[in-house]
Amino acid sequence: MPRLSARRTPLVAVPPRSTHLLVVTTPDDPLPDAPGREAIRRARARSIGGAVAAAAAPAPVTVQLDGGQLVTWVVVDPSASTFDRATSIRTGLASLLAEHPASLDVSIHAGPDVAAGLAVDAAHVALVNAVPLPSWKRGPAPRRLASVTLHGVPAGTSFTEVRALAEGNQLCRELTAAPANALGPAVYRARLAELARAEGWKRQEFGVDRLERMGAGAFLAVARGSDQRDAAIVRLTYDGRPSRARAGAAGRSVALVGKGICFDTGGHNLKKDTSMNEMHHDMNGSAVAVGALLAASRLRLPLRIDVWLAIAQNHLSPSAYTQNEVVTALDGTTIETTHTDAEGRMVLADTLVLAAKEQPDEIIDFATLTGSMWIALGSRMSGVIANRDEFAARAVAAGAVTGERVVAFPMPADYDEALASSVADVKQCVLESGAADHLLAARFLQRFVGDRPWLHVDLSAVSCKGGLGAVGTDVTGFGVGLTLRLLQA
Repeated sequence: MPRLSARRTPLVAVPPRSTHLLVVTTPDDPLPDAPGREAIRRARARSIGGAVAAAAAPAPVTVQLDGGQLVTWVVVDPSASTFDRATSIRTGLASLLAEHPASLDVSIHAGPDVAAGLAVDAAHVALVNAVPLPSWKRGPAPRRLASVTLHGVPAGTSFTEVRALAEGNQLCRELTAAPANALGPAVYRARLAELARAEGWKRQEFGVDRLERMGAGAFLAVARGSDQRDAAIVRLTYDGRPSRARAGAAGRSVALVGKGICFDTGGHNLKKDTSMNEMHHDMNGSAVAVGALLAASRLRLPLRIDVWLAIAQNHLSPSAYTQNEVVTALDGTTIETTHTDAEGRMVLADTLVLAAKEQPDEIIDFATLTGSMWIALGSRMSGVIANRDEFAARAVAAGAVTGERVVAFPMPADYDEALASSVADVKQCVLESGAADHLLAARFLQRFVGDRPWLHVDLSAVSCKGGLGAVGTDVTGFGVGLTLRLLQA
């Protein structure tokens, strides 16, 4: 992450050695005394067709000054939603960050009642887009943004939370963007071990041999399609509770459960080429959980967080599981498998059992689980389903505050009729298209959480062409901010 510093006074001239500058204004004063004012006014007048209309133009405008500095002005409405404010600032920053500057200046021109909020918004967008995602292109890597200086920031404004959030989001996107040959289960597990050592997290692994002894038949049905036997359920633990609370097992505890399918072929129900493309993103649920854990650790939140990651691949091989097998999950539930491309709910079933066994106060799971959620919402929002109405309402509110928008779906019990099996306790899924699979998947998963308050996040917004909200890359890191907010509640 770049260095971040703040100054009390907004800029009226370009600072010495500054090369890239973002000026943030409001609709109340869209043309304040700031660097490039006359050039911006002329540019707006040309694009809109008149100086009066140009003064209120909402679109960002970029000009190059006589000294070669690149200046972008953006009008941001402080009363707009978090998502809309972040989108406006990200759009304004895009032309500046496209040149990969070493430093960036941001000048906030707003009243004292809104300047702090806009400064935090701008810092968040700048930090979350500061580090390019990994690339395997030949040639020198793009220069990283080394410093961000904010001007016009009221005294006492804190950027601690947005820095932690940016670090968590960056880690999530970095893991998600890695191709399958760069982040298979063995490499992923090694990376998690490195993170655990660096961050002081406790780590526990349940490898294939151990899971076989335990009877985790749902997870193992998927894992056996790979001949490498490198699948595992990995547990990472952060405990920020006061020592007295830890000793007495008091204090809030939350379990985060993530689907970590490093590549999903669909198995015997093989995906077609367009559907299999970018299936290295199928481990994004686990990346969201790890990113949220990192952000929470940076903020030293006073709670215990156990992250449970179901890491495997869904391969097609002679050993891969098939339709109509009956497998036994870790809690003894028998499952009739009906579609091998519904592997996410299989690996999550046993992982949720392990998480629920520890009796956390809440369980949140994350998964790129169903195509029907993407059909319902597209890639600009995600869906949540909970076994407590209050939990779902909290998630919707957290999404509004963070700009990671979610829609709550119901989970009526009568949907279980579709999952009734004549040979097992439950069917994995149904084969009929358009059968509300996102609701059926939730009904399936809720069987494995016991009486724990549980929230399921179906990550249809894992990737959005051109970026989403504060994030400028196609891979969004959606869910890290939402989760951090829920952890703080």
